Amino acid sequence: MQTITIYTKPWCGYCHAAKRLLEQKGLSYTEIDIEGHPERRAEMIQKSGGGMTVPQIWIGETHVGGFDDIYMLEQQGKLDPMLAV
Repeated sequence: MQTITIYTKPWCGYCHAAKRLLEQKGLSYTEIDIEGHPERRAEMIQKSGGGMTVPQIWIGETHVGGFDDIYMLEQQGKLDPMLAV
């Protein structure tokens, strides 16, 4: 099972939706709160190639994007195969 990392802010509705999707699938993830740890924001932007909005989600070393992206992967049946690699 691939590791999942998600950069978030506590008040972000899309962050909550992404975490809820992962939790409904029984998946664990590492959450990095960029509001509580502002020094990690630059790391997120650099790793994502300029993504400044949250959530920013990685499965293993693959940058998935935000909530819309992970939701689309789930709807297309592509999320589970990514996790199984």
